[in-house]
Amino acid sequence: MREVVLDTETTGLDPNKGDRIVEIGCVEILNHMPTGEIYHIYIDPERDMPEEAQAVHGLSIEFLRDFKPFRDIVQGFVDFIGDSKLVIHNASFDMKFINAELIGCGRDPLPMDQAIDTLKIAQQRFPRQKVNLDSLCKRFGIDNANRVYHGALLDAELLAAVYLELIGGREPGFELASQTKAVQKRTGAQQRSQKVRVSRPHAALAEELVAHEALLDGLKDPLWRRL
Repeated sequence: MREVVLDTETTGLDPNKGDRIVEIGCVEILNHMPTGEIYHIYIDPERDMPEEAQAVHGLSIEFLRDFKPFRDIVQGFVDFIGDSKLVIHNASFDMKFINAELIGCGRDPLPMDQAIDTLKIAQQRFPRQKVNLDSLCKRFGIDNANRVYHGALLDAELLAAVYLELIGGREPGFELASQTKAVQKRTGAQQRSQKVRVSRPHAALAEELVAHEALLDGLKDPLWRRL
């Protein structure tokens, strides 16, 4: 069972008033286990960035102009999500933006029943309590200390952990699967591969051995010379 945890960042609250998607982050889950596969992309909205929106996600229009518009990335996005269930916090918000972008490209919109709304799940489990992403991370002991701004990929990764808790507890190996993925498929300024740090040699250098002997000469019956 393949599911895709998804989050977006936008220029505002209403695509019908010209607001656009500026970032998409997705995390793949297979049989309730993260696979390490992600989809992450920044998008040129081809419009201005309101100050209140930039204050939320920290993305300036000057930064976003270096990336492609949605019509040029739509195929890669559609290919990644396929017909998998989309796990989204407040799904109606993200789905209306995604469908507005798809329709603008002459594509069919996604059916709403393709989305699993974690906000509704959390509201049912914890009635009359705060169920935003930060509150749920705190409730489940999920570290969100790096969440200074809203970011689509970071929020999707946090939501993946929250979702697994909401449906009955995090599967063993969640952190391990996240940490051992070979390549993080970042785009633009964040594109990079995870590199394994090569262990440094631990053999003492010649000058270190000389210094050690000099230190022993100054000690009375040093233990190291009894060995």
